[in-house]
Amino acid sequence: MLTLTLLGLSIGLVANAFPTQNSGNGKNWVVIVAGSKGWHNYRHQADACHAYQIVHKNGIPDEQIVVMMYDDLATNEQNLTPGVVINRPNGTNVYKGVPKDYTRNAVTPDNFLAVLKGDSASTKQGSGKVLKSGPNDHVFVYISARGAPGLLAFPNDELYADDLLDVIIYMHKNKTYKKMVFYIDACDSGSMMTKLPDDINVYATTATNSYACYYDEKRKTYLGDWYSVNWMENSDVEDLSKETLMRQFKVVQSQTRHVMQFGNKTLANMKVKAFQGNANARPAPPMTLQPVLEPGLIPSPDVPMAILNRTYSSAVALYLNKLRSHLKVIVTFPSFCVVVLCMDRLQQQCYKDAVSHYKKHCFSWFFPEASPALAQPQGLPSLTQPPGLPSSDPALTQASPGLPSSDPAPRSPQL
Repeated sequence: MLTLTLLGLSIGLVANAFPTQNSGNGKNWVVIVAGSKGWHNYRHQADACHAYQIVHKNGIPDEQIVVMMYDDLATNEQNLTPGVVINRPNGTNVYKGVPKDYTRNAVTPDNFLAVLKGDSASTKQGSGKVLKSGPNDHVFVYISARGAPGLLAFPNDELYADDLLDVIIYMHKNKTYKKMVFYIDACDSGSMMTKLPDDINVYATTATNSYACYYDEKRKTYLGDWYSVNWMENSDVEDLSKETLMRQFKVVQSQTRHVMQFGNKTLANMKVKAFQGNANARPAPPMTLQPVLEPGLIPSPDVPMAILNRTYSSAVALYLNKLRSHLKVIVTFPSFCVVVLCMDRLQQQCYKDAVSHYKKHCFSWFFPEASPALAQPQGLPSLTQPPGLPSSDPALTQASPGLPSSDPAPRSPQL
C-alpha cells in the first residue's frame, strides 16, 4: 500500500511539473485587445490584427475569438492604402477578415472584463460576444496598449490591475478555464501582474518597457511594438506544435531585455499551439520573413514627439520645445503612482480618483494635442493630421530620436 501511495504521489508531481497539452475535449479561446485610437497609435491596432491572423490560421474559429479595437485605421483619411493595415515594413494586410466584436466606444475596460467573465448581459454596444469557456478549455489573452503603473489605457478609460486580478480570481473560482495565458505589451505592464497567484494555472508575460518600431515613411507612423512583433513573428516562422511558450519568451527576451514572467511558470513548458491554435487542426505552414535590419526603436512615450520630428519642418521648433517641456512634467505623475501601488487595497480608489483628476485637468494621454499646456500655435497643423510632405523634405530623413535599437535602456514609467 505504501509503495502504491508513493507511486501515485510521484506521478502527480511529474504531471504538475510538466503540464499536459489541451485534450480533444477542450476548446481554445482568445481575447485580443488594442487599447488605443488615433493614427499616431496605429501600432496597437496593427498588433491586434496580426495576432488575430495568427490564431485564425492556426485553426481557432472566429466564434472562439473576441477582438476589441477602435477600428479607425482602415478607412482613416491618412491611410494611403484604404482597407489595408500592416504590422511590418512591406508587410501583408493583417486587417482582412478581422472580427468587429467591439469597436469605437465599445472598447472599454467594463466590456473587456465582462468578456473574460462570460457575462454577455453586462456588455454595452458591440456584438455581445464573450468567453463561453469551461473547465477543460484554454484561454489566451493578448493586449497591446499604453500603460502606467497599475493601469492599462483603453481609448477613453483605464483598466486597473486590481480589477483585472478580481476577474481572474472569479474565472478561477467559477472554473471557466483549465489554463490561461496573458501577453501584455504596454509601458509598466508588469505592474498589472505583480499580485498574480502562482497556483491558479495562469501564466503571464509582459513587456514592462514598451518600444514602438518599424516607422513607415509613407504612412508617417509606427507599424508595431517591439515586444509584440517579436512574439508574433516567432509564431509566424515556427511550427507552433513544437515551439514552447518558454522558447517564445526567450526569443522576445533576447530582443527586448525587459520582458517579465508571472504566475505559474511551469505552463511555459507547454506548446504555443496549446493557446494560439487548435490542437486538432493541421499546423499552419511556417512563413519566411525577411529580417528588418534597423527596427528604429522608440520608447512608447516618445512616439508623438518622434512622429513630429520626422514629419514637421524646422519652422515648428518652438512648438516642439513646448511639447518637450510639457512631457517632462508627466514623469512626476507615474512616480506618484508607484507610491500608491505600494499601499493597501482600500487606497486603490484614491489612486483611481487621482488618475481621473490628472487626466481631466492636467494632461490627457488619449488626446495629447488637446491638453491645456499644449494649445496649438496659430497657423500650425494639427498633431493628429500632419501635413503630407514630399519624400525629399529633410524633416523626413531626420534621425529618429531615442536610443539605438541594439541597446534600449529602461525608461521612466509613463504613458
